[in-house]
Amino acid sequence: METTDAFVGLECVDCGSTVDADVEGHQCPDCGGILDPNYDYDAVDLDRESLASRPFDSMWRYEELLPFTRESAVTMDEGTTPLVDCPKLADEMGVERVLIKDEGRNPTGTFKDRGQTLAVTAAVQHGATDVALASAGNAGQAAAAYAGRAGLESHVYLPSRSGFTNKAMVNVHGGDMNVVGGRIGDAGAAFEEGLAEHDDWYPLQTFVTPYRHEGKKTMFYEIAEQLEWELPDVISYPTGGGVGLVGMYKAAREFRELGLTDDLPAFYAAQATGCAPVVEAFEKGRDVHEPVENPDTICGGIEIPDPGASPWILEALRETDGGAVATDDTEILDAAIQVAQHEGLEMAPTCAAAASGVWELSERGEFDGDETVVIVNTGTGNKEADVLRSHLMSQGI
Repeated sequence: METTDAFVGLECVDCGSTVDADVEGHQCPDCGGILDPNYDYDAVDLDRESLASRPFDSMWRYEELLPFTRESAVTMDEGTTPLVDCPKLADEMGVERVLIKDEGRNPTGTFKDRGQTLAVTAAVQHGATDVALASAGNAGQAAAAYAGRAGLESHVYLPSRSGFTNKAMVNVHGGDMNVVGGRIGDAGAAFEEGLAEHDDWYPLQTFVTPYRHEGKKTMFYEIAEQLEWELPDVISYPTGGGVGLVGMYKAAREFRELGLTDDLPAFYAAQATGCAPVVEAFEKGRDVHEPVENPDTICGGIEIPDPGASPWILEALRETDGGAVATDDTEILDAAIQVAQHEGLEMAPTCAAAASGVWELSERGEFDGDETVVIVNTGTGNKEADVLRSHLMSQGI
């Protein structure tokens, strides 16, 4: 494999076992736990000046802290998305500054591209011919796009509720699309059946591949640089499986380890009340969630009733003095529309949970008024413009 100098292999976050990345590309062979890329940070030669001298052109500018070389990457120059000042939102939320990290500017319109560039690069380096996954929608579209670029076949399982854009673009990118009745759990079950029947399929499932959260950690690197190394007080993230949240939490600790930053921002997990296992676990002081029996939210991207990485998510929230917040679907849709009308930025319904959550925290009196808050918009509103328009119509607009 064409790996970077500091990358030393994979480590299980559950049992601590170390694994040779050349041999194992997925979960821990000892306990089935989540594998996490591991580095020799003493071998990382990276400082603020060297980063400032590089073009702000792709997440691969942080090559030293990624497993694979930029030269070997399956990439479409994903990442380096804008961090947009939103002064009207800051006034409305009662804080000093609000910025939106606009991941809708990525090649397929969401932050999923950050994870798939790494995951598909790993698949190529492991000699895969076919990749497969179940997805609520966006990750499947991204996987089909990167697989097509790499010359791989892709097999994507989507629940029937997935948006038209995701379904259409899986096909447009040449993917084998399988629409499954029901919700994400049903798509996951169908994917497992397909995987069992095809030994040559390389899974790209969340936390099955170690590389999707690793790609998403680069969002934090960019935020730190874009704020000229003055970290925000709060980062609000729309949380289902929590891949991006644990990735950014890892990145924050890495930058602190390397002396690039001094502290950690407070991470907040934002969920919908119709499916809020992380919020419930956080509020009850648990170290792991209890699955939601009957999830019900219009925010399909975060309707994950049984997030396998909840211990890691909860650690991130508690270790950074952050928290978890849930809001109703109506409040989430209202937030997406308010952001669009007041600041011009387009947030998909799922993503707007992060904005709605900050409004809720403000109403609870959680802020002193001098905070800098970053809201992560994980995907463009164009993916589900029909949902937002329908919400407006329901209000007689």
